[in-house]
Amino acid sequence: MAQKPQQQQQQNVAYTVEQLVAVNPYNPDILPDLENYVNEQVSSQTYSLNANLCLLRLYQFEPERMSTQIVARILVKALMAMPAPDFSLCLFLIPERVQMEEQFKTLIVLSHYLETGRFCQFWDEAAKSHHIVEAVPGFEQAIQAYAIHVLSLTYQKVPRTVLAEAINIEGLSLDKFLEQQVASSGWILEKSHGKGQLIVLPQNEFNNPELKKNAADKVVPLEHITRIFPILG
Repeated sequence: MAQKPQQQQQQNVAYTVEQLVAVNPYNPDILPDLENYVNEQVSSQTYSLNANLCLLRLYQFEPERMSTQIVARILVKALMAMPAPDFSLCLFLIPERVQMEEQFKTLIVLSHYLETGRFCQFWDEAAKSHHIVEAVPGFEQAIQAYAIHVLSLTYQKVPRTVLAEAINIEGLSLDKFLEQQVASSGWILEKSHGKGQLIVLPQNEFNNPELKKNAADKVVPLEHITRIFPILG
């Protein structure tokens, strides 16, 4: 049985939108396709920064066609991509008059809290604006992953209370989360005398200077490189 034209069109849009962006990113005719693609990214929990930036640029040329709902979703998805600078890249393409709308002012504040590691303030503000962030599935998990990334740059051992505040989980839910991390990510739980539970995070070159030093020691010496040139010649 032949597919209905609408179903065929939806499949073509999903398959070709990245190609449309690559071939002719300034064609206003692709604007509806890009808007649909944003909604698809939300529902499928995927992400395309290039397509979203292309849409924001088209909105600059066609301001009367701008959908603030779509723009808000793009910014939420950009927040979820931190520590990548996607939010700033997107914000740069959004007119100041639009940024002054309440929902965008809120997203800018949330971005600032994340960039400065003020996770307690972030979760408080996000709770007040749940109608914005909860419209995008996976938001909470993405921010929790970013918070853990930030902590891992600083701590070898992080107090349970600090972790709980950063990822906005406590009690039995935190216990279950820790069990999962111990099993899948190599975390270690240990008791600290008079300080409660400590979580030992995997070492990396940021929280363990020795690893960074060892990595630097593995740099190929200049004299080894100069010996290669006669061989290449």
